[in-house]
Amino acid sequence: MRLSITLSLALLAAASAWAAPSPRPQIPIAYYKLPNGLKVVLSQDTSAPLVVVGVYYNIGFRIEPRDRTGFAHLFEHMMFQGSSNLGKMEFIRLVEGNGGVLNGSTRFDFTNYFEVVPSHTLETMLWAESDRMRGLDITIDNLKNQQGVVSNEVKVNVLNAPYGGFPWLDLPQHANKNWYNAHNFYGELKDIEAATLDDVKAFFRTYYAPNNAALVVVGDFDAPQTRAWIEKYFGSIPASKLPAKPDLAEPPQEKQIWFSRVDPKAERPAFAIGYHIPPRLTPEHAAMVLLDTILGQGRDSLLYDELVRKRGFTDSVDAGINPLGDAYNYVGPMLWSANFIHDPINKPETLLAAIDGVIEKLHAAPLSQETLDRALVKIRADRYRYYGQFGGFGKADALAAFALFDDNPALINRIEDDLAAVTPALIQKVAREWLRPANRTVLVLEAGAAAPAKGGL
Repeated sequence: MRLSITLSLALLAAASAWAAPSPRPQIPIAYYKLPNGLKVVLSQDTSAPLVVVGVYYNIGFRIEPRDRTGFAHLFEHMMFQGSSNLGKMEFIRLVEGNGGVLNGSTRFDFTNYFEVVPSHTLETMLWAESDRMRGLDITIDNLKNQQGVVSNEVKVNVLNAPYGGFPWLDLPQHANKNWYNAHNFYGELKDIEAATLDDVKAFFRTYYAPNNAALVVVGDFDAPQTRAWIEKYFGSIPASKLPAKPDLAEPPQEKQIWFSRVDPKAERPAFAIGYHIPPRLTPEHAAMVLLDTILGQGRDSLLYDELVRKRGFTDSVDAGINPLGDAYNYVGPMLWSANFIHDPINKPETLLAAIDGVIEKLHAAPLSQETLDRALVKIRADRYRYYGQFGGFGKADALAAFALFDDNPALINRIEDDLAAVTPALIQKVAREWLRPANRTVLVLEAGAAAPAKGGL
């Protein structure tokens, strides 16, 4: 009897422990600024002898100067053309020669550069990043070379590719009214080709400065030593005089926008929708993050179920809040969009009616708490997978965005709490207010190429 009672108590204790909510993991963060304005984020993780170094500049597609579209992207390329102590392409050879990987990218609101390297090379990487922040080798030969590279990239990826720029370039230009949110983010070829050496030097002096940047170090490092190296290599780089940030406010959309274009390279038509969404980091935005998961992420999403399983309109649906990142690494107006390629027999009006049928159910009644809980589990799994990506690059990316835009990288540890606070009633309210036809832009891409003789979607 005594053994039975003891066993029962043990089982009850185990069940209680299993039912209790697990504590949310807290990402360790040390955040400070150098006197020249450089934002520094350190996050230690000793699980592998790797370190991620990321430098993020607060200049992206959205706020590049008028008549100089494509400048943010051009500079992503210029930053690999040499600096005061490293010749052309030597930065790349330095990283790869030490067993590391690197990349750079241009996004809506930032341009970033990062390296994932063995921990013992950290000082070298900090020196190399500071060298190009301090003095990029801006020559007419480098400029002309990279103008050609960027122009060719536009031609290859957009102008001469099927579905080029669909829908991430198309939707903002029609859904938005403010030029900063609505211009061709990849860059007009005439603007890229018209860039002068003085233009490029002025752009570098203005935006590639410590007071317009965040430096993130994630991984296996010694914190006091890393702080000393950062001070040594970045501390004496002068700040710039930054221009006033442009007004990115977008007027409310009053009626549905419907537009189409012919893609001469596409063999099948495509369809996309985009809705303006609530401001980032608000409770409504958290609800929109959950709605994105419920509507468009994975084979259990509502749109996949309706458009693929039930209707057979397409074989996949691509949806999301930010086509060039995630739901948090941007600032300013953003769209939630969904798009897919489909068979020409299905007319745009039929496709839109099917989507409306899904969304109208969200308007009509609150979702179950079980549905929200399942979405929370999916988001949590996706975020921690993202944080561990490329040796911790995903974590560095999130920390940099919160430092750059919000002056608060600790917001990374608030995401799960914000999402858990969303109720079925708030989901329904946000769906009714934001996922409505008057707040929507519809893009119909017509196939201009001959369809293949055989084959499915």
